Amino acid sequence: MERPRIVVIVGPTAVGKSRLAVVLAAEFSGEVVNADSMQVFRHMDIGTAKPAPPEMRGVPHHLLDIVEPDGEYTAADFRRDASLKIAEITGRGHSAFVVGGTGLYVRALTEGLAPAPGADRRIREGLLMQARKEGPGALHRRLARVDPAAAAAIHPNNLRRVIRAMEVFEITGTPISDLHRAHAFAERPFDTLKIGLAVEREALYRAIERRVDGMISAGLVEEVRSLLARGYRSDLKPMTGLGYKEITAFIEGRSTLAEAVELIKRNTRRYAKRQLTWFRKDKEIKWFSPGDTDAIRKAVAAHLCLRAGGPS
Repeated sequence: MERPRIVVIVGPTAVGKSRLAVVLAAEFSGEVVNADSMQVFRHMDIGTAKPAPPEMRGVPHHLLDIVEPDGEYTAADFRRDASLKIAEITGRGHSAFVVGGTGLYVRALTEGLAPAPGADRRIREGLLMQARKEGPGALHRRLARVDPAAAAAIHPNNLRRVIRAMEVFEITGTPISDLHRAHAFAERPFDTLKIGLAVEREALYRAIERRVDGMISAGLVEEVRSLLARGYRSDLKPMTGLGYKEITAFIEGRSTLAEAVELIKRNTRRYAKRQLTWFRKDKEIKWFSPGDTDAIRKAVAAHLCLRAGGPS
């Protein structure tokens, strides 16, 4: 049975993925499937750079605004939901464009996920308590003793991933790196063209600064105030995301607005660097400048077996 052909567009934040996806989807009878782990949450539009209806230009977008900020949404959830959406899209005779900067989501969809146990709230809360008491570094050192490979791959400050790796070991007695090695991420449910967008570092940093300034002008402070007023706690996972945690600190009087804005810019630059490090490891990605539209269109047309401009 022929695998569905999809196009995946990845790259660092603010590089122009969403804009390109709309252009390509409009040209190739496509629909967009979101692969950004923050844009799945409702009421979080400005800080996640969620595309607004005018920016969508009539192109259907999927997996936006599907979870409340206090809800859980995992890579496994994304893989299930995105696979169903792709089946619906291709069933309509359209092309699916999967777009986003969450590398784990993209890998889960295109290569599968290693079998791992579900969350154990008791274990997770115990690990979180240790991290709060002793600092994330202590938990990372503990991980290094039981799973050196995982510890080498996970930054000590990435508390969520450190806790997950320790949780898997506590439940199974097996290092999560061993589970990943055994699985080898060898599933290939789709015939995938992976397009990566990249620009020179300084140009990317300028784009990030413009985006952050635009978010403040568009009402990011008011958006965060509204979320807090709705009762969403500041320690919820989405509320600790880029932009939200820094503005929360300003609202709570722990920083000035100028300090919060500079922190958002700095933290976003660091995040973009981590995204690029992740995606550069994927040798299947074909890299382009966002301005290489002709070359990108030709690659997409060849992959989808279409003529640029629409179905053959």
